[in-house]
Amino acid sequence: MLHPRRQILAATLATLLLSACGGDQAPISTSTPTTASDSKAAATANAKPAVDSGLDLQGIDALTSPGDDFEQYANGHWRAVTEIPADRSSTGVFYEVFKKAEKRTADLIRELAGKENEPGSDARKIADFYHAWMDADAIEAHGLAPLQPDLDAIAAVSDRGQLATLLGNGLRADVDPLNATNFNTSRPFGLFVTQALDDPSTHRAYLLQGGLGLPDRDYYLSDDAKMTELRGQYRDYIAKLLAAAGDQDSEAEAEKILALETAIAGVHANVVDSMNVHKANTVWQRSQFSKKAPGLDWNAYFKAAGLDDQDVIDVWQADAISGIAGILGKADLGDIKAWLRFHALNRSAGLLPRAFADLQFDFYGRTLQGTPEQRDRWKRAVAATNGALGDAVGHLYVARYFPPESKATIEKLVHNINGAFLDRVEQLDWMTADTRAEAQRKAAAVQVGVGYPERWRDYSQLDIRPDDALGNALRAERYEFEHQRDKLKRTPDRGEWWMTPQTVNAVNLPVQNAMNFPAAILEPPFFDPKADPAANYGAIGAVIGHEISHSFDNLGAEFDAEGRLRNWWTPEDTAQFDAAAQKLVAQFDGYEALPGLHIKGRQTLGENIADVSGLTIAYMAYRKSLDGKPAPEIDGLSGDQRFFLAFGQTWRGKVRDEALRQQVVTNEHAPGRFRAQTVRNLDAWYDAFGVQPEQGLYLAPEERVHIW
Repeated sequence: MLHPRRQILAATLATLLLSACGGDQAPISTSTPTTASDSKAAATANAKPAVDSGLDLQGIDALTSPGDDFEQYANGHWRAVTEIPADRSSTGVFYEVFKKAEKRTADLIRELAGKENEPGSDARKIADFYHAWMDADAIEAHGLAPLQPDLDAIAAVSDRGQLATLLGNGLRADVDPLNATNFNTSRPFGLFVTQALDDPSTHRAYLLQGGLGLPDRDYYLSDDAKMTELRGQYRDYIAKLLAAAGDQDSEAEAEKILALETAIAGVHANVVDSMNVHKANTVWQRSQFSKKAPGLDWNAYFKAAGLDDQDVIDVWQADAISGIAGILGKADLGDIKAWLRFHALNRSAGLLPRAFADLQFDFYGRTLQGTPEQRDRWKRAVAATNGALGDAVGHLYVARYFPPESKATIEKLVHNINGAFLDRVEQLDWMTADTRAEAQRKAAAVQVGVGYPERWRDYSQLDIRPDDALGNALRAERYEFEHQRDKLKRTPDRGEWWMTPQTVNAVNLPVQNAMNFPAAILEPPFFDPKADPAANYGAIGAVIGHEISHSFDNLGAEFDAEGRLRNWWTPEDTAQFDAAAQKLVAQFDGYEALPGLHIKGRQTLGENIADVSGLTIAYMAYRKSLDGKPAPEIDGLSGDQRFFLAFGQTWRGKVRDEALRQQVVTNEHAPGRFRAQTVRNLDAWYDAFGVQPEQGLYLAPEERVHIW
């Protein structure tokens, strides 16, 4: 999973649902909401006592009224009795599903590790990668030797031309098999390769801002007392890590490194600007870089990176790229080398001797995330193996844990919810006919991947050794970069997956007009084929609806059915959309995550639009699945109540303050506690729970946000 700062492009072109992320086609108008008052009549008509509601009834806080705080009502008792594991910064439904996937994956990997596997096979590579990661004694014995070639290369730089070659050779894609901190942004620039914004028939290289070791520019620039404290702790960490590597002047180096990164942070684009696809659609001729971004020998850089055959490159944050190049051209070369040395150590610390790994966890785990204990080594080894050989592991995962009938069931559910979206578009009274036709064409053309990709990655040329943990990780990182770079020689594949099957997440890909729903998220409580349909529609249905809606949020709506960046909206429709979006911005601006720290409504707008719209169409699909019949009462709850409770319980979570602060500052997703309150925008929720004007979540009908 990408680090939030490195998600900026991925979260824009591939919109992630992080921490997160049936029935006949009867007209929706034939159904009316089932309220709490009519639930007993429904039960009499359709009693099915053997059906599992799919809800955690023990987790409900019955002392809280749904209309005052729906999330507390749905999850309050669960939160009161739940402790965050010592090796986690948070816990919740996503973590529970993740634990199942983690155990399954570990079982598969350990089975292979205990066998004689054919040399060169994927099974052998998986077993050897895992074995090397687990061999802490060998890692200790190797010391810094596996990293020494990189450290020597940094030390050998004597001029700006050599620096450009070194940096170009170190360019990497937005995937980090080291799986320690995922700080690929520690490199000055990063590479992302996907379909060109203006031409669906070709790939393009996107160059991203980087250069930081803290989560976001605000950590360097904010005057907030907590941020100031964290900067001091980061400086201390830099000094300690360099001292562990034998640097004699680590304290002075740490001061210079922090000063350099602070300068880089000063030219970085913020999260909101980075998600503005129009600002990001900045295509430069390769020959223009020396003029537009002076300070770096770009010819040497692109040649070393293997991108010198690209006539054009999309510069995602143009001002930042120019600013970083200028800083690299003026800063003291010795300071730059110290900065590069620190980050080479920092990226690899998890696979260096324990002194380095412990220092890294103490800062990034305890200090930044508030996590008391390091995760067990086997868990980190499994995660790293998934990062380096994700498709190879995923192929085994779906063969054992994702039967064809599960895939067929979810595909039908996606079809029904997408159909509900098409119905919803037809009903919009504010949308003009031309825009409606384009929206319908786009929704009808979406490509949905369920469970796993149709084509698996080839790892045959990846060199994995049973006694070289860090070397394996570095080679896997390079292999991923070359895989991404080599896509520039091929036409785009709309069926390309950006997640592995064993990932508990989902993704919308605007430039592909596609969605991926990995196998691992298609588990209870998100999806249970034995549970009541209301729970499935409220949980996985809302996830599916969320991803469908991403194609039409403030970002996705900029792309057409082929994934081309094109304005297909009339000015009148744009004005209506923007007015509704602004109401949602104001709604989330009002939520306070920590004292004085409010949710950023503009930063989280895309995810909030997708939540509102996704829940709306999931509800429509659920009502349609009833075929005009009343839903049964189960566990004393009406169908509509179960639907909304299932949604609220998918967002249950408990998070440490440090991690919560980082999410609010850096992430485009609002914390789950506030996402659960999305229900206040749906009229049916008011009917289901009898919500009254004097209650805390009540919104007057005209203040409820209805976008799609």
